[in-house]
Amino acid sequence: MRAFLLLLIAAALASCSPKSELESNGEVRPSVATLLDEAIVGAHRSPEERARDQYRHPKETLLFFGLEPNMTVIEVWPGGGWYANILAPVLKRGGGVYVAAGLDPESGARAREAVDAFRRKMESDPDLYGDVVITVLGEGVKMAPEGGADLVLTFRNVHNWLAAGTGEAHFKAFYDVLKPGGVLGVVEHRAPPDASPESEIATGYVREETVKSLALGAGFEFEAASEINANPKDTKDHPFGVWTLPPTSRTSAVRGVEDPAFDRAKYLAIGESDRMTLKFRKPLSADGALLE
Repeated sequence: MRAFLLLLIAAALASCSPKSELESNGEVRPSVATLLDEAIVGAHRSPEERARDQYRHPKETLLFFGLEPNMTVIEVWPGGGWYANILAPVLKRGGGVYVAAGLDPESGARAREAVDAFRRKMESDPDLYGDVVITVLGEGVKMAPEGGADLVLTFRNVHNWLAAGTGEAHFKAFYDVLKPGGVLGVVEHRAPPDASPESEIATGYVREETVKSLALGAGFEFEAASEINANPKDTKDHPFGVWTLPPTSRTSAVRGVEDPAFDRAKYLAIGESDRMTLKFRKPLSADGALLE
């Protein structure tokens, strides 16, 4: 079944291989910045999604990672599709390919429901989203053919992989699926430099050094960091970890009793978490050096 899925992915990528920079009418396509602007203000995005732009800075983040509209882009664990709602329309318009590497639907009912909901969303408007390729990040299956992607992106997921003990395997999978010279872009809740490994799992805040170690261990080279998604208001010492802040806004421990006196407004005023934004590149040459 896994091998069959990989064949389907390869066929899908081949059928929607990146096109030229011309529209079907022969006109030059708009720039990536223009396409991002159009997607971000699009009516397909809900008011709730747009309200989070102030914390997530999607245009600036994607430009920092080097997004181009004719790329093959893999978003790892796209969740409900917040970034997919921007990426897929841009890539559809630009002749690129959007690949969603999500949860393994065979891992349980909740994962299956999440994947099915995402699939329905992407299939609801093919004129907007294009031919989205949905695959799996999981043991025993490749996200896409090796060396097939220009850009791999993941947003606020590394803490989950640390908790599951799958971080090293996943970063190696990202490395394998990228073309030489391809980019891995990571956004993650940022822990203080002296945080312990145990606190990373407990709070959801991860040290930059931890992410860099995972990426370098997989073979990547660190290229750049940005403070686009920094939030100096975030003290990172909240009672329920990063999940105390929006959008989760937890007011009790998991399966705990909610305290009616809990001051939720205090955490809403902070906004979403302080985040690292890191860019890594797969070397072009076999010895690990980027060619000039």
